[in-house]
Amino acid sequence: MIQRRTAVALLASPLLLTGCGGGAEATGRRPTATGRATAAAPAPRTTAQVAPRGIPGLGPATTAAIPARCRQAVVVTGRGRNSPLCTVVLHRRTEAGWHAGHAWFGHNALRGWTTHHLAGDLRSPAGVHTLSDAGGLLPDPGSRLPYHHSAGFASPGTGFHGEPLAGSFDHVIAVDYTREPGTSPLDWTRPLGPRRGGGVWLHVDHGGPTHGCVSVARAHMRELLRTLDPRHHPVAVMGDADLLAR
Repeated sequence: MIQRRTAVALLASPLLLTGCGGGAEATGRRPTATGRATAAAPAPRTTAQVAPRGIPGLGPATTAAIPARCRQAVVVTGRGRNSPLCTVVLHRRTEAGWHAGHAWFGHNALRGWTTHHLAGDLRSPAGVHTLSDAGGLLPDPGSRLPYHHSAGFASPGTGFHGEPLAGSFDHVIAVDYTREPGTSPLDWTRPLGPRRGGGVWLHVDHGGPTHGCVSVARAHMRELLRTLDPRHHPVAVMGDADLLAR
């Protein structure tokens, strides 16, 4: 982040088919060559592939923080407490359980993660945060979240490794960490005060660490914008693997 003004097809248990015609009675028994009835061989069982009831890698405390009404969760798993590298997976909840999408490479803040983010600490705020609003320098690509198109999303300069930042904010999704949901990602309102930072987004990857945001490839950002739906109450579940496993 740049600190700106910031199915189971539960295979129904196999039915035991009884023979037609006048051979065996419909009792699950079959005749032998001597005319005696012996127990019929049991029908083969099929193991159903059941989706996990919880999201793999998330511990009880993290799972409990996901609202019951949430049906979409963007899980951002850092490679280490102090690592700027992460994996991003969109999970969808169905009646059968959570289904994971593809794993995407991403970046987070230069110094990794924290559970108590402060302005300028160069760490991303771990936790479960709702996703309410989107925007960008480029026009709306078909976002289901409210999209704020503005020249204010320009991103000049270079990143920590000298990589150009141009285009990083072509598309963004605001992470509801100390912000007012229902406003533009550019809104400066900080409910926790300026000391606790703000302006944390999901945005287009520029090839290096961020100041606090999470970034993924442009194509993945566009996919998130077209998929995340306010009716499914999406959230971002963020942190390094050890934090998320709590």
